[in-house]
Amino acid sequence: MPPDGAAEPAEGPGEPAGLSRRQRRNRQKQQRQQEPPAGSDGERGSGPGPPDPSGPAEAPPEPRSDRSAALRARMEERLLGARFRYLNQQLYTGSSRDAARLFRDDPAAFHLYHRGFERQVQRWPERPVQRIVRYLRRRPASLVVADFGCGDCTLAASVKNQVHCFDLVPLSPRVTVCDMAKVPLAAEAVDVAVFCLALMGTNLQEILGEANRVLKLGGTLLVAEVASRFEDTRAFLRAMTQLGFKTVSKDLSSSYFYVLEFTKTGPARPGPAPGLRLRPCLYKRR
Repeated sequence: MPPDGAAEPAEGPGEPAGLSRRQRRNRQKQQRQQEPPAGSDGERGSGPGPPDPSGPAEAPPEPRSDRSAALRARMEERLLGARFRYLNQQLYTGSSRDAARLFRDDPAAFHLYHRGFERQVQRWPERPVQRIVRYLRRRPASLVVADFGCGDCTLAASVKNQVHCFDLVPLSPRVTVCDMAKVPLAAEAVDVAVFCLALMGTNLQEILGEANRVLKLGGTLLVAEVASRFEDTRAFLRAMTQLGFKTVSKDLSSSYFYVLEFTKTGPARPGPAPGLRLRPCLYKRR
């Protein structure tokens, strides 16, 4: 090692030759002082810089147009709900003829009603029409079915049977528009008659009498109806015997709807059937 102060060869690129040890140390010290610290905006710093004293940027306020659109949507939803409740009340507190006249004069009202009805049923753990579908799939596909109050014809689209679809407004090309108390079928023309959430109107005896008329002797009547509508289930079943039906089975296990199966034993007997009562299915304003 050369003595202190003697010249040494340069050890790094860019350093002039002939510098003494002391000169080289001073030069390296000056270079370190000139370098930017790590994490700054210099070439060697790659980490984040100091925090922005202004803090995180605030989200821009919701545009006035978006607030207006949301308010308008809520108002329209309330109006539709009120309209659905009104139509529903009309269906349950008037006769089937009144219902047919209502939707004949205003077909768009039926589409609105069906939308509201679907929203109610979607909250249930099971749709009653699926129970009817499973029942028919266990029976011969040769059985002819009449679907009273068929809606969008879910039943007809789900089974291989021939299904006559009846309702007040055609939500599907399969639908025959008519009053449920007077369907365009010959007497004893079908093997199965179905009322799936469709026993509306104050003339229940007339409507179920029509089901008896179109059913073959020994044919099946299936009724799925909202559980809370039954004031006295035993009285209802007794009244069905007067209409020419015998109870085959009853499933009262669901708190949402009951499923009743009857067989036709003969024509309906004349006279009123006082136990044939169902409460109106009315919805409260939420």
